[in-house]
Amino acid sequence: MALDQYFLLGRSGLRVSRLSLGTMNFGVDGFHAAYGKNADDARPIFRRYLEAGGNFVDTADFYTAGESERILGELIAEAGARDRLVLTSKFTNSVEAGDPNAGGNGRKHMIRAVENSLRRLKTDYLDVYLLHTWDRITPVEEVLRTFDDLTRAGKIRYAGLSDVPAWYAARAQTLAEADSLVPMVNLQLPYSLAERTIETEHVPAGQALGLGITAWSPLAGGFLTGKYRNSDKGIAGEGRLTGAGGVGYEWTDQQWELLKTVETVAGKLGVSMAQVALNWVATQPGVASAIVGASSAAQLDSSLAALDFELPAELRAELDNASSVPPGKPYTMFTPEYQSWIVNTGAKVGDKPAGYHPAVRNWAA
Repeated sequence: MALDQYFLLGRSGLRVSRLSLGTMNFGVDGFHAAYGKNADDARPIFRRYLEAGGNFVDTADFYTAGESERILGELIAEAGARDRLVLTSKFTNSVEAGDPNAGGNGRKHMIRAVENSLRRLKTDYLDVYLLHTWDRITPVEEVLRTFDDLTRAGKIRYAGLSDVPAWYAARAQTLAEADSLVPMVNLQLPYSLAERTIETEHVPAGQALGLGITAWSPLAGGFLTGKYRNSDKGIAGEGRLTGAGGVGYEWTDQQWELLKTVETVAGKLGVSMAQVALNWVATQPGVASAIVGASSAAQLDSSLAALDFELPAELRAELDNASSVPPGKPYTMFTPEYQSWIVNTGAKVGDKPAGYHPAVRNWAA
Protein backbone atom coordinates (compact mmCIF):
# COMPACT_ATOMS: atom_id res chain seq x y z
CA MET A 1 0.00 0.00 0.00
CA ALA A 2 2.84 2.38 -0.81
CA LEU A 3 2.74 5.42 -3.05
CA ASP A 4 6.48 5.50 -3.62
CA GLN A 5 6.17 5.36 -7.40
CA TYR A 6 5.78 8.77 -9.06
CA PHE A 7 4.85 9.92 -12.54
CA LEU A 8 5.82 13.14 -14.28
CA LEU A 9 2.88 15.52 -14.56
CA GLY A 10 2.46 16.32 -18.24
CA ARG A 11 5.44 17.77 -20.05
CA SER A 12 7.13 18.92 -16.86
CA GLY A 13 9.70 17.75 -14.34
CA LEU A 14 7.13 17.64 -11.53
CA ARG A 15 6.81 14.17 -9.97
CA VAL A 16 3.42 13.20 -8.55
CA SER A 17 1.86 10.15 -6.90
CA ARG A 18 -0.28 7.85 -9.01
CA LEU A 19 -3.13 8.45 -6.56
CA SER A 20 -3.86 12.03 -5.51
CA LEU A 21 -5.64 12.80 -2.25
CA GLY A 22 -8.87 14.66 -2.93
CA THR A 23 -9.99 16.88 -0.05
CA MET A 24 -13.40 18.03 -1.24
CA ASN A 25 -14.86 16.52 1.96
CA PHE A 26 -12.51 18.37 4.33
CA GLY A 27 -14.85 20.82 6.05
CA VAL A 28 -18.48 20.98 7.10
CA ASP A 29 -19.66 24.17 5.40
CA GLY A 30 -20.96 25.07 1.96
CA PHE A 31 -22.02 22.93 -0.97
CA HIS A 32 -20.19 19.74 0.05
CA ALA A 33 -21.01 19.90 3.77
CA ALA A 34 -23.43 16.96 3.76
CA TYR A 35 -20.60 14.44 3.74
CA GLY A 36 -17.83 16.68 5.11
CA LYS A 37 -15.24 15.97 7.79
CA ASN A 38 -14.01 18.32 10.47
CA ALA A 39 -10.29 18.77 11.13
CA ASP A 40 -10.14 15.95 13.68
CA ASP A 41 -11.79 13.52 11.26
CA ALA A 42 -9.66 14.66 8.32
CA ARG A 43 -6.34 14.45 10.18
CA PRO A 44 -5.93 10.62 10.16
CA ILE A 45 -6.83 10.51 6.46
CA PHE A 46 -4.23 13.11 5.59
CA ARG A 47 -1.56 11.53 7.84
CA ARG A 48 -2.17 8.07 6.35
CA TYR A 49 -1.69 9.46 2.85
CA LEU A 50 1.64 11.01 3.85
CA GLU A 51 2.77 7.81 5.58
CA ALA A 52 2.11 5.85 2.40
CA GLY A 53 4.42 8.16 0.46
CA GLY A 54 1.72 10.23 -1.23
CA ASN A 55 2.72 13.74 -2.30
CA PHE A 56 -0.12 15.00 -4.54
CA VAL A 57 -2.98 16.80 -2.74
CA ASP A 58 -5.96 18.41 -4.47
CA THR A 59 -8.34 21.08 -3.19
CA ALA A 60 -10.21 24.18 -4.43
CA ASP A 61 -11.40 27.47 -3.00
CA PHE A 62 -15.00 26.38 -3.60
CA TYR A 63 -14.81 23.16 -1.57
CA THR A 64 -16.81 23.46 1.66
CA ALA A 65 -16.83 27.25 1.26
CA GLY A 66 -13.07 27.50 1.75
CA GLU A 67 -12.96 25.16 4.75
CA SER A 68 -11.15 22.47 2.74
CA GLU A 69 -8.23 24.82 2.15
CA ARG A 70 -8.22 26.10 5.73
CA ILE A 71 -8.21 22.61 7.27
CA LEU A 72 -5.66 21.37 4.77
CA GLY A 73 -3.39 24.32 5.57
CA GLU A 74 -3.55 23.47 9.27
CA LEU A 75 -2.81 19.79 8.68
CA ILE A 76 0.13 20.53 6.38
CA ALA A 77 1.60 22.93 8.94
CA GLU A 78 1.14 20.39 11.76
CA ALA A 79 2.95 17.72 9.75
CA GLY A 80 5.68 20.08 8.54
CA ALA A 81 5.11 18.63 5.09
CA ARG A 82 4.77 21.67 2.84
CA ASP A 83 8.02 21.27 0.92
CA ARG A 84 7.48 17.63 0.02
CA LEU A 85 3.87 18.10 -1.10
CA VAL A 86 2.62 18.98 -4.56
CA LEU A 87 -0.29 21.18 -3.53
CA THR A 88 -3.03 21.90 -6.05
CA SER A 89 -5.93 24.33 -5.79
CA LYS A 90 -8.46 25.73 -8.24
CA PHE A 91 -10.45 28.90 -8.92
CA THR A 92 -13.55 29.90 -10.92
CA ASN A 93 -16.62 29.50 -8.73
CA SER A 94 -18.13 32.57 -7.13
CA VAL A 95 -17.18 33.08 -3.49
CA GLU A 96 -19.23 36.19 -2.74
CA ALA A 97 -22.85 36.69 -3.78
CA GLY A 98 -23.61 40.03 -5.35
CA ASP A 99 -20.08 40.74 -6.59
CA PRO A 100 -19.88 40.10 -10.36
CA ASN A 101 -16.08 39.89 -10.19
CA ALA A 102 -15.97 37.41 -7.30
CA GLY A 103 -16.20 34.49 -9.71
CA GLY A 104 -15.28 33.48 -13.23
CA ASN A 105 -11.88 33.34 -14.89
CA GLY A 106 -11.07 37.02 -15.30
CA ARG A 107 -7.77 38.49 -14.14
CA LYS A 108 -9.32 40.39 -11.22
CA HIS A 109 -10.87 37.26 -9.75
CA MET A 110 -7.85 35.04 -10.49
CA ILE A 111 -5.51 37.26 -8.49
CA ARG A 112 -7.97 37.68 -5.65
CA ALA A 113 -8.64 33.94 -5.59
CA VAL A 114 -5.00 32.89 -5.44
CA GLU A 115 -4.25 35.35 -2.65
CA ASN A 116 -7.17 34.03 -0.60
CA SER A 117 -6.18 30.41 -1.24
CA LEU A 118 -2.60 31.09 -0.16
CA ARG A 119 -3.84 32.70 3.05
CA ARG A 120 -6.16 29.79 3.91
CA LEU A 121 -3.53 27.19 3.03
CA LYS A 122 -0.88 28.98 5.08
CA THR A 123 1.65 28.94 2.23
CA ASP A 124 3.28 31.48 -0.05
CA TYR A 125 2.95 29.44 -3.23
CA LEU A 126 0.87 26.75 -4.94
CA ASP A 127 2.60 23.98 -6.84
CA VAL A 128 -0.25 23.65 -9.36
CA TYR A 129 -3.04 26.18 -9.91
CA LEU A 130 -5.98 25.21 -12.07
CA LEU A 131 -8.78 27.02 -13.82
CA HIS A 132 -11.67 25.07 -12.27
CA THR A 133 -14.31 25.40 -14.99
CA TRP A 134 -14.60 27.13 -18.36
CA ASP A 135 -16.74 30.23 -17.79
CA ARG A 136 -17.56 30.74 -21.51
CA ILE A 137 -16.76 34.46 -21.19
CA THR A 138 -13.15 35.27 -20.36
CA PRO A 139 -10.73 35.36 -23.31
CA VAL A 140 -8.20 32.56 -23.02
CA GLU A 141 -5.43 35.11 -23.64
CA GLU A 142 -6.38 36.88 -20.39
CA VAL A 143 -6.22 33.63 -18.43
CA LEU A 144 -2.83 32.72 -19.90
CA ARG A 145 -1.29 36.11 -19.22
CA THR A 146 -2.48 36.01 -15.61
CA PHE A 147 -1.12 32.47 -15.15
CA ASP A 148 2.19 33.73 -16.50
CA ASP A 149 2.25 36.74 -14.19
CA LEU A 150 1.39 34.60 -11.15
CA THR A 151 4.22 32.23 -12.03
CA ARG A 152 6.72 35.05 -12.47
CA ALA A 153 5.59 36.50 -9.15
CA GLY A 154 6.28 33.15 -7.43
CA LYS A 155 2.64 32.67 -6.41
CA ILE A 156 2.31 29.43 -8.41
CA ARG A 157 4.79 26.96 -9.87
CA TYR A 158 2.69 25.32 -12.60
CA ALA A 159 -0.62 26.07 -14.34
CA GLY A 160 -3.38 23.85 -15.63
CA LEU A 161 -7.02 23.44 -16.54
CA SER A 162 -10.01 21.54 -15.20
CA ASP A 163 -13.32 20.72 -16.88
CA VAL A 164 -12.82 22.58 -20.15
CA PRO A 165 -13.60 21.58 -23.75
CA ALA A 166 -10.75 19.84 -25.55
CA TRP A 167 -10.56 22.65 -28.10
CA TYR A 168 -10.12 25.18 -25.29
CA ALA A 169 -7.26 23.19 -23.78
CA ALA A 170 -5.64 22.88 -27.20
CA ARG A 171 -5.99 26.59 -27.90
CA ALA A 172 -4.62 27.53 -24.48
CA GLN A 173 -1.56 25.33 -24.83
CA THR A 174 -0.88 26.39 -28.40
CA LEU A 175 -1.08 30.10 -27.54
CA ALA A 176 1.10 29.59 -24.48
CA GLU A 177 3.77 27.94 -26.62
CA ALA A 178 3.51 30.52 -29.40
CA ASP A 179 3.72 33.49 -27.02
CA SER A 180 6.36 31.97 -24.69
CA LEU A 181 3.95 32.03 -21.73
CA VAL A 182 3.94 29.47 -18.93
CA PRO A 183 2.54 26.23 -20.41
CA MET A 184 -0.27 24.11 -19.01
CA VAL A 185 0.90 20.83 -17.45
CA ASN A 186 -2.34 19.45 -16.03
CA LEU A 187 -5.82 18.69 -17.33
CA GLN A 188 -8.26 17.57 -14.61
CA LEU A 189 -11.35 15.75 -15.86
CA PRO A 190 -14.01 13.21 -14.80
CA TYR A 191 -12.91 9.74 -15.86
CA SER A 192 -13.98 6.26 -14.85
CA LEU A 193 -15.22 2.98 -16.26
CA ALA A 194 -18.68 4.55 -16.13
CA GLU A 195 -17.60 7.81 -17.81
CA ARG A 196 -15.14 7.39 -20.69
CA THR A 197 -16.18 10.22 -23.02
CA ILE A 198 -12.90 12.12 -22.52
CA GLU A 199 -11.12 9.42 -24.53
CA THR A 200 -12.47 10.81 -27.79
CA GLU A 201 -10.66 14.18 -27.70
CA HIS A 202 -9.28 15.15 -24.30
CA VAL A 203 -6.93 12.20 -23.82
CA PRO A 204 -5.34 12.49 -27.29
CA ALA A 205 -5.08 16.27 -26.84
CA GLY A 206 -3.37 15.83 -23.49
CA GLN A 207 -0.91 13.30 -24.89
CA ALA A 208 -0.08 15.46 -27.91
CA LEU A 209 0.22 18.75 -26.01
CA GLY A 210 1.94 17.66 -22.80
CA LEU A 211 -1.06 17.87 -20.46
CA GLY A 212 -1.01 15.18 -17.80
CA ILE A 213 -4.56 14.09 -16.96
CA THR A 214 -5.69 13.82 -13.36
CA ALA A 215 -8.94 11.89 -13.15
CA TRP A 216 -11.59 13.01 -10.72
CA SER A 217 -14.45 10.75 -9.63
CA PRO A 218 -12.67 7.54 -10.74
CA LEU A 219 -15.38 5.58 -8.88
CA ALA A 220 -18.19 7.55 -10.55
CA GLY A 221 -19.33 9.06 -7.27
CA GLY A 222 -19.26 5.63 -5.60
CA PHE A 223 -21.39 3.92 -8.25
CA LEU A 224 -18.57 1.51 -9.17
CA THR A 225 -18.14 0.27 -5.59
CA GLY A 226 -21.13 -2.03 -6.07
CA LYS A 227 -23.05 -0.74 -3.07
CA TYR A 228 -25.94 0.52 -5.18
CA ARG A 229 -28.62 -1.39 -7.06
CA ASN A 230 -31.23 -0.59 -9.66
CA SER A 231 -34.83 -0.64 -8.45
CA ASP A 232 -38.27 0.33 -9.69
CA LYS A 233 -37.95 3.56 -7.71
CA GLY A 234 -34.52 4.40 -9.08
CA ILE A 235 -31.11 3.89 -7.54
CA ALA A 236 -31.17 2.23 -4.12
CA GLY A 237 -28.53 1.62 -1.46
CA GLU A 238 -26.75 3.38 1.36
CA GLY A 239 -24.54 6.21 0.16
CA ARG A 240 -24.21 9.67 -1.27
CA LEU A 241 -25.85 8.82 -4.61
CA THR A 242 -29.20 8.09 -2.97
CA GLY A 243 -29.26 11.48 -1.23
CA ALA A 244 -28.78 15.05 -2.35
CA GLY A 245 -25.39 14.10 -3.78
CA GLY A 246 -27.06 11.92 -6.36
CA VAL A 247 -28.99 14.74 -7.99
CA GLY A 248 -28.05 15.01 -11.64
CA TYR A 249 -26.80 11.42 -11.96
CA GLU A 250 -28.64 9.17 -14.39
CA TRP A 251 -27.45 5.61 -14.93
CA THR A 252 -27.94 3.76 -18.17
CA ASP A 253 -28.66 0.07 -18.72
CA GLN A 254 -25.10 -0.32 -20.00
CA GLN A 255 -23.69 1.13 -16.77
CA TRP A 256 -25.77 -1.23 -14.63
CA GLU A 257 -24.55 -4.14 -16.77
CA LEU A 258 -21.01 -2.84 -16.37
CA LEU A 259 -21.26 -3.39 -12.61
CA LYS A 260 -21.70 -7.11 -13.23
CA THR A 261 -18.45 -7.21 -15.21
CA VAL A 262 -16.58 -5.22 -12.55
CA GLU A 263 -17.89 -7.62 -9.91
CA THR A 264 -16.80 -10.65 -11.94
CA VAL A 265 -13.30 -9.25 -12.51
CA ALA A 266 -12.98 -8.36 -8.82
CA GLY A 267 -13.96 -11.90 -7.86
CA LYS A 268 -11.37 -13.43 -10.17
CA LEU A 269 -8.62 -11.25 -8.68
CA GLY A 270 -9.77 -11.46 -5.07
CA VAL A 271 -10.04 -7.69 -4.69
CA SER A 272 -12.90 -5.22 -4.28
CA MET A 273 -14.88 -3.66 -7.11
CA ALA A 274 -13.60 -0.22 -6.09
CA GLN A 275 -10.00 -1.42 -6.35
CA VAL A 276 -10.61 -2.78 -9.84
CA ALA A 277 -12.15 0.52 -10.95
CA LEU A 278 -9.30 2.59 -9.46
CA ASN A 279 -6.60 0.36 -10.92
CA TRP A 280 -8.17 0.62 -14.36
CA VAL A 281 -8.20 4.43 -14.28
CA ALA A 282 -4.73 4.85 -12.77
CA THR A 283 -3.19 2.67 -15.49
CA GLN A 284 -4.97 4.19 -18.49
CA PRO A 285 -2.97 5.99 -21.23
CA GLY A 286 -2.46 9.69 -20.56
CA VAL A 287 -3.49 9.51 -16.90
CA ALA A 288 -0.86 10.88 -14.51
CA SER A 289 -2.90 10.41 -11.35
CA ALA A 290 -6.35 9.39 -10.13
CA ILE A 291 -7.91 11.56 -7.41
CA VAL A 292 -9.31 9.59 -4.47
CA GLY A 293 -11.30 10.91 -1.56
CA ALA A 294 -11.86 9.03 1.69
CA SER A 295 -14.19 9.15 4.66
CA SER A 296 -11.66 7.38 6.89
CA ALA A 297 -8.05 6.21 6.97
CA ALA A 298 -9.27 2.64 6.55
CA GLN A 299 -11.12 3.54 3.37
CA LEU A 300 -8.01 5.30 2.08
CA ASP A 301 -5.96 2.15 2.78
CA SER A 302 -8.40 0.19 0.65
CA SER A 303 -7.97 2.66 -2.20
CA LEU A 304 -4.17 2.57 -1.93
CA ALA A 305 -4.29 -1.21 -2.29
CA ALA A 306 -5.66 -0.69 -5.80
CA LEU A 307 -2.04 -0.24 -6.90
CA ASP A 308 -0.92 -3.59 -5.45
CA PHE A 309 -1.97 -5.72 -8.42
CA GLU A 310 -1.99 -5.69 -12.20
CA LEU A 311 -5.04 -6.14 -14.38
CA PRO A 312 -4.35 -9.06 -16.74
CA ALA A 313 -4.84 -8.15 -20.40
CA GLU A 314 -7.86 -10.43 -20.81
CA LEU A 315 -9.64 -8.94 -17.79
CA ARG A 316 -8.84 -5.40 -18.89
CA ALA A 317 -10.36 -6.28 -22.26
CA GLU A 318 -13.55 -7.44 -20.51
CA LEU A 319 -13.79 -4.14 -18.67
CA ASP A 320 -13.03 -2.16 -21.83
CA ASN A 321 -15.72 -3.96 -23.80
CA ALA A 322 -18.35 -3.57 -21.08
CA SER A 323 -17.68 0.15 -20.64
CA SER A 324 -16.89 1.26 -24.18
CA VAL A 325 -18.55 4.38 -25.57
CA PRO A 326 -18.93 4.26 -29.36
CA PRO A 327 -17.51 7.45 -30.89
CA GLY A 328 -19.73 9.57 -33.09
CA LYS A 329 -18.81 11.10 -36.40
CA PRO A 330 -16.32 12.13 -37.57
CA TYR A 331 -14.40 9.86 -35.17
CA THR A 332 -15.83 6.70 -36.72
CA MET A 333 -13.95 7.72 -39.85
CA PHE A 334 -10.59 7.44 -38.09
CA THR A 335 -10.69 3.73 -37.32
CA PRO A 336 -8.07 1.48 -38.99
CA GLU A 337 -10.83 -0.33 -40.90
CA TYR A 338 -12.32 2.86 -42.30
CA GLN A 339 -8.94 4.35 -43.11
CA SER A 340 -7.86 1.25 -45.01
CA TRP A 341 -10.95 1.60 -47.19
CA ILE A 342 -10.26 5.30 -47.81
CA VAL A 343 -6.59 4.99 -48.78
CA ASN A 344 -6.80 1.66 -50.62
CA THR A 345 -6.06 2.45 -54.28
CA GLY A 346 -5.81 -1.16 -55.41
CA ALA A 347 -2.15 -0.66 -56.32
CA LYS A 348 0.44 -3.12 -55.15
CA VAL A 349 2.84 -1.72 -52.60
CA GLY A 350 6.23 -3.29 -51.97
CA ASP A 351 9.66 -2.50 -50.64
CA LYS A 352 11.81 -0.08 -52.58
CA PRO A 353 14.55 -1.76 -54.66
CA ALA A 354 18.14 -1.51 -53.51
CA GLY A 355 19.83 1.70 -54.57
CA TYR A 356 16.51 3.53 -54.92
CA HIS A 357 16.69 7.32 -54.81
CA PRO A 358 13.56 9.45 -54.89
CA ALA A 359 13.16 11.76 -57.85
CA VAL A 360 13.51 15.45 -56.98
CA ARG A 361 11.73 17.96 -59.10
CA ASN A 362 13.78 21.02 -59.98
CA TRP A 363 11.21 23.72 -59.24
CA ALA A 364 13.61 26.44 -60.42
CA ALA A 365 13.76 25.02 -63.93
